[in-house]
Amino acid sequence: MNLGLLFLESVSTGVITSEEMNWVTFNQLHFSRVEEAIALKLGRLLDQGLIQIGCRLGHN
Repeated sequence: MNLGLLFLESVSTGVITSEEMNWVTFNQLHFSRVEEAIALKLGRLLDQGLIQIGCRLGHN
């Protein structure tokens, strides 16, 4: 999984799955500084309610 692609998918759909959230939390110790910034932005979007934890229908 790629954090940048996950971020773009989450922003475009407004949804992040619980499996994706688990992946982020389990891998955060290995993130580069850029990936850390992306993860923080993802967290802020979740806090603001702009991204919801759920499931995507028709996800490829």
